[in-house]
Amino acid sequence: MKKISFYFLLIIFFVSCNSTKHVTDGEHMLNENYIFIDSVKTKGAELQKYILQKPNPRFLGLPIALYFHNIGNHNKPETPIKWAIKNPRSYNFVKTIFSEKQSISYANSFIKLNNWFLDYDEPEIINDLKISRTADNLWAYYKTQGYFKSSVSSTINIDSIKKKATVAYYIKKGKATLLDTIKFKIDSPVLDSIYKTANIETFLKTGDQYKDVAFRNEANTIVKLFRNSGIYHFTESALGFYVDSTRTDYKTNVEFLISAERLIEENGLYVEKPFKVQTVKEVNVITDYSFTRKGEFIKDTVFYNGIKFLSNNKLRYNPKYLAQSIFLKPNQIYKDTLSNLTRTHLKSLKNFKSSNIVYSSIPGSDDELKMDIFLAPLEKFTLGSETELTHSNIRNIGASAKFSITNRNTFKGAELLKMSLLGSWFNSNNGPGYEIGADVSIEIPRFVVPFGLNKLVPKEMSPRTLFSVGSSFQKNIGLDRQTFSFLTDYKWQFNQKKTIQLEILNTQYVQNLNIGSFFDIYSSEFDNLNAVAKVYDNINNTSIYPLPRDEKKAAVSVNFMRTVSTNTNFQASNSDEYTTATNILNRYNIITSDFLIPVFAYSYTYNNQTTFKDSNFSFFRARIANSGNILGLLSKNTNANNKKTFLNIPLAQYFKTDIEYKKFWDFGNNSVLGVRTFLGAIITYDNSDIPFTKSYFAGGSNDIRAWQTYELGPGSRNTGLEYNTGSFKFLSSAEYRFDVFNRLKGALFVDAGNIWDISGSSLVDQDSRFTGFNSLKDIAIGSGFGARLDFSFLILRFDIGFKTYEPYLDSNKWFRNYNFSNAVYNVGINYPF
Repeated sequence: MKKISFYFLLIIFFVSCNSTKHVTDGEHMLNENYIFIDSVKTKGAELQKYILQKPNPRFLGLPIALYFHNIGNHNKPETPIKWAIKNPRSYNFVKTIFSEKQSISYANSFIKLNNWFLDYDEPEIINDLKISRTADNLWAYYKTQGYFKSSVSSTINIDSIKKKATVAYYIKKGKATLLDTIKFKIDSPVLDSIYKTANIETFLKTGDQYKDVAFRNEANTIVKLFRNSGIYHFTESALGFYVDSTRTDYKTNVEFLISAERLIEENGLYVEKPFKVQTVKEVNVITDYSFTRKGEFIKDTVFYNGIKFLSNNKLRYNPKYLAQSIFLKPNQIYKDTLSNLTRTHLKSLKNFKSSNIVYSSIPGSDDELKMDIFLAPLEKFTLGSETELTHSNIRNIGASAKFSITNRNTFKGAELLKMSLLGSWFNSNNGPGYEIGADVSIEIPRFVVPFGLNKLVPKEMSPRTLFSVGSSFQKNIGLDRQTFSFLTDYKWQFNQKKTIQLEILNTQYVQNLNIGSFFDIYSSEFDNLNAVAKVYDNINNTSIYPLPRDEKKAAVSVNFMRTVSTNTNFQASNSDEYTTATNILNRYNIITSDFLIPVFAYSYTYNNQTTFKDSNFSFFRARIANSGNILGLLSKNTNANNKKTFLNIPLAQYFKTDIEYKKFWDFGNNSVLGVRTFLGAIITYDNSDIPFTKSYFAGGSNDIRAWQTYELGPGSRNTGLEYNTGSFKFLSSAEYRFDVFNRLKGALFVDAGNIWDISGSSLVDQDSRFTGFNSLKDIAIGSGFGARLDFSFLILRFDIGFKTYEPYLDSNKWFRNYNFSNAVYNVGINYPF
């Protein structure tokens, strides 16, 4: 109730703020823009970028940044001396008790606080010039769309009492102009031959509406064609489009001209030279370029495949491998695509802070180029660190850190050797715990495979090989687990949007070190088993109840479960208790078992995001994995639970498929809508169990945020267990992201999903199973809002998730616990998806 009162008072405070507090008489604050296109009111999302003056940003309908600005006072003193004059009693009081220095600091604190408020967005005051220029911008935009006779007018509606105003923009498009006759004229025989041979499809077609974008696309296509055909000096300046604007029938003729010469400066005079096909004659690579050492004597020079590698010191890179990143070779016709591919490939080596390519003409030749590549190396050794705060229903609060050292160009082939140490500490329901670990990896910018298989993937696809080995030890996390892992990973860029990844021998060995503490960790399991023991005592007149809980006597509880599982009489008379005991025994066997998990996996990723700032893109990823297939064929051994083993270690045997799709829409003004859908399934074979570490779970800051990690599911079950896992998972999320003010961003989200069991085991109850479309009623729904602090290099995220639909409730499943007392508070790094 106190929280509700606080938020209520906070809302009242913001609502009561006077947004025009700092608007002077005679001025008016812009409250809203309206757009009318041919008398029809529209939001005009595509037009917002042309509007120069916009209202103050709002969050939940309130200009919060403006309210913060209004808390400040424009007339407050800006120096300690002036502050002391205006506040003599406070200033002298601090000065008397402490010192003059402290009173100055005291005054500065108030000055800085006031300036902090004033730094927020001030009122957006109506500006006639910006409104006029906006109208011009809108008129110019519609002209680019073929509406040559459009008109734009604006009206300012003023509320003098409230000191506010709205602006309405009225756009009359008129009739669109269509393309009629289109003529192409190429004066150069060389260019004409290239153009006709290419037989490219034009963007300019008779009958289409005139649009500037079509002409830009046509120009880009022509420039790419010629520059990829050896015409290095060709630019857009050689193109000319002439549109007939004299016609009155809303049609226009287009004449497309391509010049035969380029204009260059020689001896102070501009002369015309015909375009020619250029050949790269020389390729020079400076491997340790530095501006401060420019012009120094080259001490080491090596020729490899016609490429000259130069260094001011001893050459650190093996020319054989560095040459694989250079796709323009000597005596080869110049191509823009190969030049750009070289630049991209060199950057992907992660060994150079810059890679600059410069072309120059060979003296005395009009058709030969010299290619100089200047590589500025990164430091050979770098240190890195990562930190993170965690919170879940298991870990009340925790912190983790990872420290790493990277050695670049380890074996002179641009390899990256990385050694990492990780550690975490947390306070859980069972007391403090920690995890420590270390791993070593080496990334090689080519395929390292036998039998010449590396030739299957061309160098243009930036093949990568990653070898990694590591180990970790966990204390008071589950059953004190120790893990050993080894990974061989092959990855290549099929094209700009598609990435392929192949995991070979991705092997993990999981060893539980403290299975005696099972019932301490899984206290709810012990409580359920103890209840069965009480019933068992009453029927069989034994003294097993109460069961011992401590580690030394845990074997008694385990033996009791095994006794119950073979007692057919107890099964017949007490089926519910029998099922409870056998279910706990099944989970005990899975969780306490060591596992060898040898995985082969194939991943396909599609991502059409062009840049990091691109907020309008799609992402798709599919991963298919198999564990234990080959080793299962090699070994015929089984353990006491009839599970296949290899070297006496239970072998995880399963097929696993994960599919994820994400889509983002940019609505302008830094507002983005994103959706994510995830579907995953695990199917075991040869009587294998699913390792706990490979099972699906639901809940958490990157999942269904209204539930904590491992808390939700499976199905319509509300087990109350510490860890809930499943073999099938569905998750879907939608999040609307928007600016609040400065670095603060806001978000509204809805998450839906759950986990189920599809193993077909007789030990799994019906409520936990996925049985088809009927199980979709078990999908849990959470919703909420959040805040993000954008620091450019990372995003600190805080989300509040409310349980909106709870499938495990008997009735009133919607909004029963939709309140702050049952909300889940999530702290995370970067966006959830």
